[in-house]
Amino acid sequence: MKFKAVLPASVLTLSILFTGCAEKDNAEVSTTEVSNESVKVTPADTTQVAATDFTKETEQYRTFVVEQCDLFVKETEKFTNAVKSGNLEEAKALYAPARMYYERIEPIAEALGDLDPNIDARINDVEEADWRGFHRIEQSLWENGTTDGQEEYADQLLKDAQLLRAKVETVEIDAAMMVTGAVELLNEISSSKVTGEEELYSHTDLYDFVANVEGASKIYEILKPALAIKDADLEKQIGERFAGLLKELEPFKEGEGYISYEHLKEEEVRTLSQNLDALAEPLSNMGSLLGV
Repeated sequence: MKFKAVLPASVLTLSILFTGCAEKDNAEVSTTEVSNESVKVTPADTTQVAATDFTKETEQYRTFVVEQCDLFVKETEKFTNAVKSGNLEEAKALYAPARMYYERIEPIAEALGDLDPNIDARINDVEEADWRGFHRIEQSLWENGTTDGQEEYADQLLKDAQLLRAKVETVEIDAAMMVTGAVELLNEISSSKVTGEEELYSHTDLYDFVANVEGASKIYEILKPALAIKDADLEKQIGERFAGLLKELEPFKEGEGYISYEHLKEEEVRTLSQNLDALAEPLSNMGSLLGV
């Protein structure tokens, strides 16, 4: 916004005295005109737009995160119990569904120190001696075909899940974190889900893929009313692309879950990747429009 300069009264008076050429009546008229113009311009020029208060939105997101964490702990306990009891097939069946609760809120875990690598590190992400969590157990279940030797990792995974639940009560959440988190969730798909490297042994990448999209979509839904006020066209575009991407994933459903990522054809992976990119671009503009 460009501000219009308004002469202070003292400067105006000196100007009139030094000119000596203007008549008194004309000077009074000029002073009145400038004074009136000041009254008209000043309110519009000096009033700043108040920053949007996202308290309601951040609390809504915190509620969602807590709900997902509660379910994550519950389902992880079922999974780890199956591992410890030596029930290989049950452990395999529970693995990917339990992870979905985590994948929806992964940006929160990433903000809490070592919790994300402790829960979700893949092979070679960390030193061998430090590798634990879901993917350590995944390797044993699918590549080695056994639960043997995984009891300690199962116990630690449940403890880490419970610690995550406890810490989400204290993590600071703001609108900027939400927007960044939504974009990061989509980037997570681009960097490891689409390539199939996230679930290297189980090939349950589509579970993670869907959960990441759902997590990002939840953030969009919470911020949608504020975004619609700022840019209704962008809000509509993002909504349509979220709906299109989720629709694109529907054919891959199998019962309550999803087919193995190995079964996807090259053109299907390419289409998913293109739709993901088409969504990530407008979504990344959401933060600047909302002023966060």
